[in-house]
Amino acid sequence: MAYGYNEFKKDVYGLTNINLEMYKERQMKRRIESLISRKGFDGFESFFKGMKQDEGLLRTFVSYLTINVSQFYRNPVQWENLEKEVIPYLKKNFGDKVTIWSAACSTGDEPYTLAMIFSKHYSLDKIKIIATDIDEDVLAFAKEGVYSEKSLVDLPKVYLDKHFDKLDKGLYKISDAIRNCITFKKHNLLEDKYFSDINMIVCRNVVIYFTDEAKDSVYRKFHNSLSKDGILFIGSTEQIIRAKSLGFDTLRTFFYKKM
Repeated sequence: MAYGYNEFKKDVYGLTNINLEMYKERQMKRRIESLISRKGFDGFESFFKGMKQDEGLLRTFVSYLTINVSQFYRNPVQWENLEKEVIPYLKKNFGDKVTIWSAACSTGDEPYTLAMIFSKHYSLDKIKIIATDIDEDVLAFAKEGVYSEKSLVDLPKVYLDKHFDKLDKGLYKISDAIRNCITFKKHNLLEDKYFSDINMIVCRNVVIYFTDEAKDSVYRKFHNSLSKDGILFIGSTEQIIRAKSLGFDTLRTFFYKKM
């Protein structure tokens, strides 16, 4: 029998614990075929064998698969709504301490943005952010906390001046005070155990790549992870179609409250 995408999915799961069955097939298959072609392989079978033999190729594949697009203060209006409406809600319901999970955090832009915004309203020792991703390479990058001007283009100057040190070659390093609020961990949303007693989960522009069944599963697990009255913050390209059936009520656009 010819080795095709179905066989590739099974082998990738065995090798990486990434379940491609949970991703939209047409979209993901096209992405992988593009990568296979760019890397000079003639099909799924030869590419998989290449990944087994070359750890660098395997890491490239995982990074490519997880679609790492991130930027500080991405979609500014959402961050403004977080500060004006959601943070007061969190303080009212959870007091002067907050625990946040930044799921699929990519290169760290999002959890660092969260820490900077929350630091205006909480003392730093009361802010706990768990930042997770499936890609170990982006987690290593995030832990370093060094970013280019391009990543910071939308970040308000007040944050840049207060929380970054300028380095050579147009690079900026986040302050240790902000970094200390964040714990970076490897985590697979489709396979691993979820955290508990979280006041707010931030998962933006990630589940759009999942099947409807996988999305519902993730949202249910997020619901179980949240404290009573906890908040789920999703991306500008997303909406939870059956929010109430999954245990959520809309607080405002892109912010859902656990019912």
